[in-house]
Amino acid sequence: MGYKTIVAVLQDEKGATAVLDVAVALAGDSQGHLVGVHAEPLPMPIASPMGFPDATIIGAGEDVNRDREEKLGKLFEERMRREDVSSEWRSLRTFSGDSALSALESARCGDIVVAGNAQGDGGAPDIDTLIQSAGRPVLIVPSERPANVRAKRVMLAWNGSREAARAAFDALPFMLAAEETIVLTVNPAARSVDPGARPGHQIAAALARHGATVTVEDASSGKGSVAEAMSRVVEDRKADLLVLGAFSHSRFKEMFFGGTTRSIIDKPPCLTLMAR
Repeated sequence: MGYKTIVAVLQDEKGATAVLDVAVALAGDSQGHLVGVHAEPLPMPIASPMGFPDATIIGAGEDVNRDREEKLGKLFEERMRREDVSSEWRSLRTFSGDSALSALESARCGDIVVAGNAQGDGGAPDIDTLIQSAGRPVLIVPSERPANVRAKRVMLAWNGSREAARAAFDALPFMLAAEETIVLTVNPAARSVDPGARPGHQIAAALARHGATVTVEDASSGKGSVAEAMSRVVEDRKADLLVLGAFSHSRFKEMFFGGTTRSIIDKPPCLTLMAR
């Protein structure tokens, strides 16, 4: 069991190597096909003070975009030849110029999407929309720490939601390859004295039937946030991969008031798989 079509979103040169490291490892482990996607914005008409199109400014912007496009394409193609990975490169021109947003069509036809959260010259990719609209799991590569795609310890953040269930089973290939999967419940509210009905135990049993080695742990957020509690346990247990359902609450609520998904996207404690 593995991911046969991997879609790698490359926004700009910053973070591209880290994204490719993860995507290439996934493709190699499953003998899969790797699709690299990059987008640049369509030329925008810019007027001079006299009201006429300013060809100089438009041309300069196009030169920068074209240069970035060519560098990323070359980086991708050379890496694929060196690694001998089945692959294809898709370079797009769209109104947004955002590689994540522009990759939606490709993402929906893949098994998993790999994207970084690095803030480069082209800005960070729109991972929120990718998670919301792709219908596929998104693997977020952190910009501030190394990522180990061959995870020995996987941590599933479980709150019993539809989104968490989707993420759990989307991450099965990682769990089956790992030495241990930890089902983490933060601030659990036990609803029954039956151990099988305690939060996290039913999903642990379901994953174990597939062959995963699973344990259940509880944590308290105390005076901090749920995201902080997750990150703390990831650090303490030395987890290589965090798995969680994204946007269990309204995306707009998270946008204005903050939330677990937003916090983890901004600062993932390790390689993180999100699904919705």
